[in-house]
Amino acid sequence: MYNDKYIILMPKKGMHMGLLIENLEMVLEYVVSICTIMLEMVGITVLVWSAIRCFFGWIHKDQHIRLDLAQGIALALEFKMGGEVLRTVVVREWRELGILGAIILLRGLLTFLIHWEIENEKKELQEHAKKAASPKATTVSDDEK
Repeated sequence: MYNDKYIILMPKKGMHMGLLIENLEMVLEYVVSICTIMLEMVGITVLVWSAIRCFFGWIHKDQHIRLDLAQGIALALEFKMGGEVLRTVVVREWRELGILGAIILLRGLLTFLIHWEIENEKKELQEHAKKAASPKATTVSDDEK
């Protein structure tokens, strides 16, 4: 007497919570997917914008382009890593979790290396600025004598 249509429309006692949980999980998957895509798009936008800006800086022989490009890449990687971390919320299998873990580890390592490069570049620029300022001060003091 009961057909599938009747069972779906009139769930048995205790099935309400199961349907609610399934619906909430589906909503969570959609929200996480949309937010992940948005974070990755922001990361791509930051990377492309930094590359274009540094290309024009390179044309104009700007000394800070390496530093600016490294900072742009680091920021883009952090947005991309945020998307990967968010994606771990809806992972269903260990294999997927392992792949996401490896991606996060690699992006984290890249971010660490880029930050290290940024610090070295800042030190080089400061040393270059000090060297550039030293001869001028010496020349001025020699001229004043």
